[in-house]
Amino acid sequence: MQLTINKVAIQHAIVTAKKYLTNELRDHLSQARISAQLCILALLFAIFASCVILLFRLLLVWANHYTQIQALDFTGNVADWRALLPLLGAILIWIVAKLGSKRYKRMGIAYVLHRVKLHYGKIPLQSAAGQFFQALFALGTNFSVGREGPAIHLGAVSASFLAEKFNLPDNSVRIMCASGIAAGIAATFNAPLAAVIFVLEVIVREYKIHYFFPIMLSAICGAVSSQLVFGNVHEFDRIQVIHIPLDHYPILAIGGVVLGCAAALFNYSLLKVTATGQNWPLIYRLLLAGSVTTLIGLVLPQALGTGDLAIGEAISQHPSLLLLIALLFAKTIATIAAIGLGIPGGLIGPLYGIGALLGAILALISAILFPSIAPYVGLYTVIGMTAMMGVCLSAPLAALVALLEMTNDASIILPAMFVTIPAFLIAYQGFKTDSIFFKQLEIMGLGYKVAPVNLALQKKGVRALMDKRFVIVNNNDELLLEVLKRAEGRPVLVRNADGIIEMLSLEMQSYDDSTTLSRHPMQGLSDSTTLNEVYSLLSPKRCGEVFIYQDTPDNVVGVISWSNLQQEIRSGQA
Repeated sequence: MQLTINKVAIQHAIVTAKKYLTNELRDHLSQARISAQLCILALLFAIFASCVILLFRLLLVWANHYTQIQALDFTGNVADWRALLPLLGAILIWIVAKLGSKRYKRMGIAYVLHRVKLHYGKIPLQSAAGQFFQALFALGTNFSVGREGPAIHLGAVSASFLAEKFNLPDNSVRIMCASGIAAGIAATFNAPLAAVIFVLEVIVREYKIHYFFPIMLSAICGAVSSQLVFGNVHEFDRIQVIHIPLDHYPILAIGGVVLGCAAALFNYSLLKVTATGQNWPLIYRLLLAGSVTTLIGLVLPQALGTGDLAIGEAISQHPSLLLLIALLFAKTIATIAAIGLGIPGGLIGPLYGIGALLGAILALISAILFPSIAPYVGLYTVIGMTAMMGVCLSAPLAALVALLEMTNDASIILPAMFVTIPAFLIAYQGFKTDSIFFKQLEIMGLGYKVAPVNLALQKKGVRALMDKRFVIVNNNDELLLEVLKRAEGRPVLVRNADGIIEMLSLEMQSYDDSTTLSRHPMQGLSDSTTLNEVYSLLSPKRCGEVFIYQDTPDNVVGVISWSNLQQEIRSGQA
């Protein structure tokens, strides 16, 4: 008997301790500040996200082994089965899309950005399979798309899924999603610092210290995972970069203007094709993209793939100027056809290829007038890659750091910065260019704009502000006044006969200075929500209270009033 009582007591103590630890953790995560708990969770989620990305990369390497993407040698003979791979890929992508639900057909960086902005980074798990296999088929069949698109989507889904399984507060789910994206990019490119800056510059679009450390830890995890499996590889360290003297900088400035015009034209063309084909049946768009890619591959196979073949041609020993110009047009058309018509994949790889070709062409043309430029073709190539990515994606710093890490050469920093500035100004001020991701969202009819007050309130969970010193009683009119008096200023909640939670308060009657008890229904919110949801409920009347519950509405854990919320807003803490 005694043993049974002790066992029950021990089990009760364990349950109580777990509940206390869970609540304490959720209280920490609801705050908009850095915490060890947040960093540990980000690291754990990053391990899972990195494994997903590495699986994707390993399958892609296996596919590349059979399709021989690195050794394309088309001769224009349509009988070569590799020439028809884009058409096959288009059909496979369509089959996967038809097998999946229409509710989860959206994918890619623009969609992830929409979910991060308006839904705390919560991305449906069902979209992961479509992204995984469609991107695998697109990359494995030579479409001109990049690897970062699926890396970002899959990293975000992985972290978002775990965050919801752990029932984390919504404000923390967004941070976990951003961390998963950083892990995905770092695991794809072995560029951890570029991954951090890309997430802060493009996805989150703000710098907060409590975002920075979880994202940085996740990027480190992704890079280490990549190095363990593939080695410490810098993809573009084969490009010979020679430090350029200062007297060449005026020519670089002219190159920046040309690159800005090219980036603006590329963005305009891509968005025009995207808008035109938006309402076409999917199979028509995919087959058209496959046909265009196939025709280009029969003539200029170097224009296919992520951009590696184009970069290899740009940095070859004696590149032909006419070949590079033809290849530039072919690569641009192949990329616009693929991305604009809905082939799943990223833009960074193709932009690297286009930028490398532009840089090499500028160097060769300049060398005709100024022969001293000839040794610096490699540097011009890298500068072109940096400018095209930075301008087209509105991410100049991420582009610079990415090329710095991937070339493993710091001598590109100053000239790349010098060229990016005029390129950016020409594109964004002269041609009114905007971030391609936001324009894609507008074409798809997806929102991304959040008012500053709502954005600030989204950073804190309700557990950070709720009043835990409340009193809740069952409906009994005779005892309510006594309870209210003994509450000593604490909120008093009444559960009426229908199970509805009501707020009890004393109201002064103006005509006889008497007081009466008043009750008004309260709305409830889960303790995983943020202060923004509280604001949405209370702001129409600018008064009232909401109750906060854990797991079920019957388990009330706190109360937040409009006055408390207003005080939080005015204090500048939100």
